[in-house]
Amino acid sequence: MAKDKQLKKAEFYKKFFPRKLPKMNPAKLKFVAKMIEKKFLEGDELYCLPGDGVIPIGEKIEKPPDMVLPSRVVEHFIEKASFRFILDVCICREAMPCQNYPIDIGCIFLGEAARGIHPGLGREVSKEEALDHARRAREAGLIHSVGKSKLDTVWLQIGPGEKLFTICNCCPCCCITRGLPFSHPLLGENYSRMPGVRVRVTDECQGCGTCVEEGVCIFGGIRMEGDRAVIGDQCRGCGRCVSVCPNQVIEVVIEDQGYVQQTIDRLSKKIDVT
Repeated sequence: MAKDKQLKKAEFYKKFFPRKLPKMNPAKLKFVAKMIEKKFLEGDELYCLPGDGVIPIGEKIEKPPDMVLPSRVVEHFIEKASFRFILDVCICREAMPCQNYPIDIGCIFLGEAARGIHPGLGREVSKEEALDHARRAREAGLIHSVGKSKLDTVWLQIGPGEKLFTICNCCPCCCITRGLPFSHPLLGENYSRMPGVRVRVTDECQGCGTCVEEGVCIFGGIRMEGDRAVIGDQCRGCGRCVSVCPNQVIEVVIEDQGYVQQTIDRLSKKIDVT
């Protein structure tokens, strides 16, 4: 019975997915943000993973280090998981409908709680199938958002949350990326850059504006100030601005080479996928 409700909720979500989102007034709507956080986001710990292609490997270093790429976080949890489930479609992209990214690249759910997902929404997959799906998402230009998401336990009516690991493959159409730039800051506190990762604009920026064009930064984390680009508080370190900069003057900075293992360790304390 609960599983049938999953299908109904998915159809409801796709039908009524908001095409436009109003910007919340921080002063007047803080209480609304707190209620939303309590019901749908409490206890979350999600990280945005930069694309592998924007990570500097051995640049300006005489002996290049063995830099571990962000996708290793996804691969680690897929390899460790006792159960793997892939949604047949991205509900957000299907609801929009998305014109720029594959609709059939849905979320990956890992862990024992994922066994409760209705087979009408997707399928159980092998480790190899899940790894291939994640690779396909990266090749399509989608951004991995990974970790513990209470919202997924709510709409899927599964749990416990400590047994469910979410790998969302995000584009500008997705609920996380569309909601954060318009929401109260409270709602974004548990969705972070990877530890030891930041994005910076170098002094060579010529202010061409390519990085602030629609659809580039899916978090609203970069803006123009005068004749140069500026990284803002909403930046989640995805690196999309780095990949489109025609002059290569925006870069992802790795301040701690243990950033991948730190992310794995933090999430492993929150979620058991075995």
